[in-house]
Formats: sequence, C-alpha cells, structure tokens
Amino acid sequence: MKKPSIAIIPLPDIERKSYWMLPGYMNGLIEAGALPVMLPLTTHTSLLTQIADEYDGFLFTGGHDIQPEMYGQTPLPACAQRCPRRDEMENLLLPMILERDKPLFGICRGLQFLNVALGGTLYQDLPTQRPSHTAHRQTPPYDRPAHSVTILPDTPLHALLGQQEIPVNSCHHQAVRALSPRLSPMALSQDGLVEAVWMPEKKYVWATQWHPEFSHLVDENSRKLFRSFVMAAGEEASAPVPSTGN
Repeated sequence: MKKPSIAIIPLPDIERKSYWMLPGYMNGLIEAGALPVMLPLTTHTSLLTQIADEYDGFLFTGGHDIQPEMYGQTPLPACAQRCPRRDEMENLLLPMILERDKPLFGICRGLQFLNVALGGTLYQDLPTQRPSHTAHRQTPPYDRPAHSVTILPDTPLHALLGQQEIPVNSCHHQAVRALSPRLSPMALSQDGLVEAVWMPEKKYVWATQWHPEFSHLVDENSRKLFRSFVMAAGEEASAPVPSTGN
C-alpha cells in the first residue's frame, strides 16, 4: 500500500547558509505510516504549485520568529532572529494548500505562522509582554512535560485524545495574542494561552504549540497526533484523481 507523502518545511540555518531537519519530524511521521520529504527553501511559484499538487500533506515546522511586520507590529528588542525568505515561502504555499483542502499540521512556529497568515497576531516575547509562572520555554531534555494544557470539549483534539487535560513539553517565547477568526482553539495552557488550534472550514488543518517531534518516543498522545495527521494525508493519497475530460 502506497504511503502518503508529507512535505516538510525546511529549517534554515542563516549563518551556515544551509537548511536542515530534526529527526523527530521525520521519524514521527515515518512511524505513523508516512513518507516524509524535506522541501527546498524556495519562493518560485511554479515549484510551489507543483509541491501543492503532488504532496498529500504538509508539516509546518518550528524555527525562527515570524516577522512582526506581517501582523502590523514593529519588532521589539526581544524579538529573535527572523527568516524573511521562509515567511515568504510559507505565505505563498499556504493559500495553495488551503485551496486544495489538503491536510496540514503545524508545530510551534507552525501554529504561530498559521495564525498570522490568517489574520491573527502574536506576542513577540512572552517574558517581556506576558510574564507567567507557566514554563513555556523549558531546558533539555525536550521529551519531558513542562506544563499541562486543557483540552476543550467538542473539538477534534478532544475526540482524538479523549482527555480533558494532558501534560506537554514547551519551547517557545512567542505565542498567539489575538486568534485568527478562521481558527478555533482546541487547547489552552494553565495561564490561558492558545496551545492548539484547528480550522473548521477545512478537512484537516491542525496545529499545536507543543512539540510532538520531541516527545513521540515516550508519549502516546504525541503519537496519536502524528497518526491522525498521516491518516488524513492517507485519505488524500487514496482519493480518486478528478478527470480533466477530453
């Protein structure tokens, strides 16, 4: 049986002029039954159109801070390194994915980018703009829980996990401030930040602020997240190709 193909947004290393990938993204998807492939960092519309057509699902990874100009703000001193070319790539690719209604899963920055691209805003730096006793930026190892989140009832995440509260890891200093009107929350942290979202108008557009790529080896909830995404991509892969006629 053909495995669904998952396109993964690359992780650019600006200093080394390269891009790379954390094994957890790849391994979590492989163990869930997918064939993951890291994309090039490109803004060529023709390439992105082919990518949107050919892959069954899309993983928007963690990484650099998003440019505050994208959500109408001036960068604060605590705003960390940005990657404008990645922002541009994702801005071009996301509408193509949504137009085709293909499965998308975002992790950490992936959630933040999805929110910004759909009209939401961010806290540029939680410690300076929204200090809290909740440990949002833990130290290694990253596969251990940092805090818990409340799973909201009547959401797809609650249906998947069947729990009202779960422990999660956490490694971020930016977070959702104003949630996009096109997204709905699925989980909240102890201090009230949005920790998971979905896009009700699409078949499968989910994102989490926590990192299942670090915790999937020790956490069944993380494995369930990867499996649900891969299952959605598998349905896309097995869907009949529409006839173009003669």
